Amino acid sequence: MGKELYENSPLAKELFESANDILGFRITDIMFSGSDEELKQTKVTQPAIFLHSVVLAKTLGDSLKPDMVAGHSLGEFSALVANKTLSFEDALKLVYKRAMAMQKACELNPSTMAAVLNLDDKIIETICAEITQAGDIVVAANYNCPGQLVISGTINGVNIACEKLKAAGAKRALVLPVGGAFHSPLMEPARVELEAAINSTIFNQPICPVYQNVTASAVSNPSDIQKNLIAQLTAPVKWTQTVQQMIADGATSFVEVGPGKVLQGLVKKVNATVEAVSA
Repeated sequence: MGKELYENSPLAKELFESANDILGFRITDIMFSGSDEELKQTKVTQPAIFLHSVVLAKTLGDSLKPDMVAGHSLGEFSALVANKTLSFEDALKLVYKRAMAMQKACELNPSTMAAVLNLDDKIIETICAEITQAGDIVVAANYNCPGQLVISGTINGVNIACEKLKAAGAKRALVLPVGGAFHSPLMEPARVELEAAINSTIFNQPICPVYQNVTASAVSNPSDIQKNLIAQLTAPVKWTQTVQQMIADGATSFVEVGPGKVLQGLVKKVNATVEAVSA
């Protein structure tokens, strides 16, 4: 993961080594030759994905000139480095803090998430609200694309929701192998912890707008970006709405910078007429 970048770009090597120093352990050793279990450690997974994305973006240099940026959940931090709102160093520190705070919140409140396929968003939202009113927390967490929404909440709440959603016509309602209810009220302890770190970090004037998960709209004011980033941990990721708004604002080509091609696929499912490619 990122090994080819490290070996072929002096800038990439410098950034990866800087990350090792900032984190206090050699994350590159795990990224390049560690086991799957090592990569799945909370303190590794989020910084590793962030690093791969940001280092790749940095090595593209002047050829990467975005008119607008966006990132899905953790990816929003990478987007904020790409549009120069955050420095590489500050963003990495926040990502690491976020990972550790989320892990603590997961241990405090055992919880989970589930993917729901081919069911109207409004039906999912209504069923989740009914279950929450009855005493278990379950909410819409990730609006990934039309027909694909992830719910998040207590283990019991998500299990009840899956049964009700399948009965309501969902093609699938599948509990995911995650250890926490991300983007739900159960992440409130992590939000509080991350808020202090975000508020003590410098947010610069970006070179282009960021379409944030919380608002699904263009944001350029540093203090607004800061507030939205704090809210992100307990609020849903409005990715479908974000892509729709970016297209409405003139986007015709999306470039995914980072590991994998998941977001390209989601963009094409939101609107098949736009171009979506890897960097």
